[in-house]
Amino acid sequence: MAFGKSKRSENKADPAGEAPETEAQDALQEEDPAAEDPAAEEPAVEEDPLVTLAREKEDAVDRWMRLQADFQNHRRHAQANIDAAVASARSEVLGEAVTILDYLDMALAFEVTSEEAKNLKVGVEMTRQQLQGLFDRMNVKAVTAEGTFDPSRHQAVSTVETDEQEPGTIVEVVRGGWTINDAVLRFAQVRVAAAPDAPTDSDAPTDDVDPGEEAPIEAASDAPADQGEADRGEEEA
Repeated sequence: MAFGKSKRSENKADPAGEAPETEAQDALQEEDPAAEDPAAEEPAVEEDPLVTLAREKEDAVDRWMRLQADFQNHRRHAQANIDAAVASARSEVLGEAVTILDYLDMALAFEVTSEEAKNLKVGVEMTRQQLQGLFDRMNVKAVTAEGTFDPSRHQAVSTVETDEQEPGTIVEVVRGGWTINDAVLRFAQVRVAAAPDAPTDSDAPTDDVDPGEEAPIEAASDAPADQGEADRGEEEA
């Protein structure tokens, strides 16, 4: 019986050993209630709802303006690409059309006498007029191939030496040129005047002849002739 009592007394002594630490914590919390929750030292300050709404509105308007600017830039870029593609395709088609106009002009340059040929020529003239009307609507104009040579619109195929015109003046048009909206559709091929070359010392005739170089040639040429005369004299004798 004595052993059982001592065991129960030991079990009761265990919780008693923790009592001092627990009591110290309870006493500290009673003295300073804020020590339990550090966040309680600085109470949160609630923002005015009107200020919050104003800030959110400014952010939304700023994002909307940025998206609007990006959309406008994208639309301008896409439209520029479309315009460039359309202009390139139109220039290619009209470039072929001006060649057809050249063939029509060459056909109209021939003189015809028969009634059938005259009727055919009238049809060619009407076709050319329709094509020229298309050029007028598309702002396709012929390049002026007169006056001074302009490398931005003319292509020199050859030069003509002459004193009658200033150097750089267009002398003849080989093939006409065309522009579309002030851009060159086809360069005009022309011949350009150039100053004649001045005679050089090598081209000028010379009267000085070195007899020492020609003497052997004359001697060689005269030798067969003298020999032939001597042979004829022997035959006559």
